[in-house]
Amino acid sequence: MRVLFYILLLINVLLAISSGISKVLLVPQEVEFFGEFGFNNAIIMAFGALQCIAGITMAIPKTRLLGLAMGAITFLISAVILFFANKITMVLITLVFVIILGCLASYHKKVIQGAQLHQTD
Repeated sequence: MRVLFYILLLINVLLAISSGISKVLLVPQEVEFFGEFGFNNAIIMAFGALQCIAGITMAIPKTRLLGLAMGAITFLISAVILFFANKITMVLITLVFVIILGCLASYHKKVIQGAQLHQTD
């Protein structure tokens, strides 16, 4: 289970950071897509920065739960925008990643609680 946790965590860290970088760098496809929904360049870059920060904080054990929550929120925002763009397949894929982030958070929380129980013994 632990190996699966780290594989899924790595995938989500890389996904969050790469998604964020494409927005921070104002990749034309991102600007065009988000621009259709009223996002200006500053908002797109801020959203991308938040995704990058989420990815980085996911990778750090002490901030992992915060990073997982931030990642889930940014992916949910993306899912809503994709829904309004009528990209249902992408909505479903994005929601799968949100569920995975929730599972990772739940597992990480159990690991932390287990470690705390062993320290009190």
